[in-house]
Amino acid sequence: MNNSHLPVGVFDSGMGGLTVLKAINACLPAEDVTYLGDTARLPYGTKGRATIVRYTVQAAGRLVEMGVKMLVIACNTATSAALPDLRKRYAPLPVLGVVEPGAAAAARASRNGRIVVIATEATIASGVYQHAIARVRPDARVLGRACTLFVPLAEEGWLEGSVVEETAKRYLKDIFTPDVAAPRPDTLLLGCTHFPPLLPVLQRVVGRDVHIVDSAATTAQCAREELAGRGMLREHHVGVCRFLTTDNRARFARTGCLFLGHSLKKSDVDLVDL
Repeated sequence: MNNSHLPVGVFDSGMGGLTVLKAINACLPAEDVTYLGDTARLPYGTKGRATIVRYTVQAAGRLVEMGVKMLVIACNTATSAALPDLRKRYAPLPVLGVVEPGAAAAARASRNGRIVVIATEATIASGVYQHAIARVRPDARVLGRACTLFVPLAEEGWLEGSVVEETAKRYLKDIFTPDVAAPRPDTLLLGCTHFPPLLPVLQRVVGRDVHIVDSAATTAQCAREELAGRGMLREHHVGVCRFLTTDNRARFARTGCLFLGHSLKKSDVDLVDL
């Protein structure tokens, strides 16, 4: 049975995964997409691994029940904790995460092999990015830095201003200050889908010579290649998006537009209970 007419399911703990959805829309404009943001239980990054896995499996299960042809886990924390479990549980359904595409993009982008990964506490503690980058570029030196406060700042829509800039400096200034004893990192990998809206501030803090990698576009391209390889690409159709949240539709719509780059109304968002 050809399931090419089914939507792509995209999951995130909140609204950061909308950056991945935006990239999927650009790369796969004929695909319908169902997006689920578990905003009631945000943030995932400060929770234990067992809790993250349980929440992720529940959310992914809801999308599978609704009918999807692919799952994209657009959350680095959920990817690092639960991707193997999801692939085993829902095989042969293709399940993609954001870690491998982001790691590969950072490895390609870095000239001197010194890469900084910023993410949630759980993602950094898992070491998943460090291992993923080492697999494609063994010579790379990778430093992970947990930047927990960036998630609530992005969810609150605080993308500019002194509070955001000072927070970024507190997290990153020591890493990117020139040091004669060691080459300065030349690549910053955003290991959380909540972080891309903060990119202008991050670029100012780390310097214009540092390449910032956002895994959204790379993940979307991987999704395209996977669907094409399975003969499941949809054609001759204008894709539509369905938005689901586990709490506060109005807030989802208000903040979601910051990640999507276009307006979103409360009536565009459905409330679900996991």
